Amino acid sequence: MTPPTLQETPSTLQETRPAPATTSPATTPPTTSLAPPAPPAPPAPRFPLARLRALCVELVKFGLVGGSGVAVNLVVFNLLLHGLGSRPMTATVLASCVAMGTNYLGFRFFTYRDRASRTKRQIALFFVFSGIGVAMESVLFYAAYQGAGMDGPLGSNIAKALSIVLASAFRFLVCRTWVFQHDARRH
Repeated sequence: MTPPTLQETPSTLQETRPAPATTSPATTPPTTSLAPPAPPAPPAPRFPLARLRALCVELVKFGLVGGSGVAVNLVVFNLLLHGLGSRPMTATVLASCVAMGTNYLGFRFFTYRDRASRTKRQIALFFVFSGIGVAMESVLFYAAYQGAGMDGPLGSNIAKALSIVLASAFRFLVCRTWVFQHDARRH
């Protein structure tokens, strides 16, 4: 703080004090600058808890659609393998393909309905990645069915369920990351 100074006026001596600073010199903008005002600060990032909640909601929706897909997969699998006498690998691949179609509808119109609109690229990516998922599921099923001897009615269903669960982690990651991306123009 600067000390008071004495100023002489025609009638008397007056003491003046400098005005207190309300802002620090580092934050005071220069008064002689012709620069435009600074743009507004970007919005604060979403609170991490909100992101965690959104991810949990997404996982629940994915699980609901995936659970219905598992039910379709197992019903078609059992119908083909135990009801119609199809070969095990034929039954698992066909059941997975039927479930893939129902899952697309569930993901598109329920789990990821807030994401970018349906495009040919999105449909192609879904079926390419789902095809990879079917291949993973089929290899896992074959290993359990043939390799571990899980070939009875109960064993085949356990092998099928395990192969679905293990391939679902891959499906979740690719669906949320590449297939049903957020529309960048809306954010």
